[in-house]
Amino acid sequence: MHNLLISGILNQNINLFYFINLGMDNSLLDVLMAFITNFGSLIAWCIVCVLLFVFGGENGKKVAILGLTALFISNVAVFLLKYVIAEPRPFLTLPNVELLVPENEIYSFPSGHSASSFAAATVIGLKYSLNFKGRNYRLLYPLLAFASIIGFSRIYIGVHYPLDVICGAVIGVICALAVLKFENQLFHNKIANSIGLDKILSFDTFSKLKNIFNPVHPDRFD
Repeated sequence: MHNLLISGILNQNINLFYFINLGMDNSLLDVLMAFITNFGSLIAWCIVCVLLFVFGGENGKKVAILGLTALFISNVAVFLLKYVIAEPRPFLTLPNVELLVPENEIYSFPSGHSASSFAAATVIGLKYSLNFKGRNYRLLYPLLAFASIIGFSRIYIGVHYPLDVICGAVIGVICALAVLKFENQLFHNKIANSIGLDKILSFDTFSKLKNIFNPVHPDRFD
């Protein structure tokens, strides 16, 4: 019974992959999904966090550090699982897969793009809100929707199974919530301050840039 259940899930996993990768195929989605998938990379989300750190003020610095921490933990988890489970990517094992982007990484489970996207989206989405007509709306749901589109793109372009994306998303959300749960301990402990976290939070990026581009020259003597 147990083996039949697992076999059924895996068969549906393959069937859903084919439905998305081949059954939904059209020229517009080919271009759109190949483009959107780039926003799910670890580098892309690290850039978002850096921009928050530079331009987001004191709160932005904290959110950036929380986001980078969640990204680090989720990607370590993904890396370990990839090499323990060692599941080949669908285009390496299934026939007639439409691969829309070059892919050198051979392991598929879980999806690193999904883990990164959901980790960063959860942290940023829970920390920021949009004021509309006097009411505050958290950015969580729009960002999770965007992360879901990125996850979908990984299946569509042929590099991940649906279960890879689902498990990657779960890993990302769990890591983000764990980081947020221990937020106070992260920012208020002796170890963090000993490595200079308090100095990082008080770092004035704009003042430093101003000093670089507009240095104060000493008085010149005739």
